Amino acid sequence: MATRRDELVAVAARLFAERGYHGTSMADLAEAMGVQKGSLYSLTGSKQDLLVVVTREGAAAFHTALDRVPEDADPLARIGAALRGHLAVVAEQADTATVFTREWRFLEEPELTAFRDERRRYETRWRSLLAEAAERGMLRADLDFEATVLLVLSAANWAYTWIRPGADTDALADRFFAVLLDGVRGYATRPA
Repeated sequence: MATRRDELVAVAARLFAERGYHGTSMADLAEAMGVQKGSLYSLTGSKQDLLVVVTREGAAAFHTALDRVPEDADPLARIGAALRGHLAVVAEQADTATVFTREWRFLEEPELTAFRDERRRYETRWRSLLAEAAERGMLRADLDFEATVLLVLSAANWAYTWIRPGADTDALADRFFAVLLDGVRGYATRPA
């Protein structure tokens, strides 16, 4: 059962996604919650605290999706499953994904550095998936993993701007993956 604090975090995610972090005031949050502005401070210390929680929840959701990728699957299947999981998070948690993608830059230190570290950790996990597939001769041996991860995650993250409610994110991920694979498979060669 959701607490009032959980409800406030969800409202903050929605308003930050719709209006932006700076376009949302504590008064806006109070109005959306149906409470007096002063009452919000019993639920949160500040609007910045809410931004921290929303971005952390976004990071946790993306990592959880990646955690669900089967370890024993073929490397290409693992990449496809990772993309399915990522797009599912974007579609199912559109407000949080929007804030995670767009509003994180308004985090204050030390949370800004912590967010960047978490994002790098996620990107590193994706690079590992690509490297494993390349090592097994399923992707080009000379693949630029950094550029590929940035391309894939940029495309997947920004899906919040155009994905339709109820969209089949698995089918969409499979289509993305087919385009990606055709572009990076090339002439798969095993490293010498």
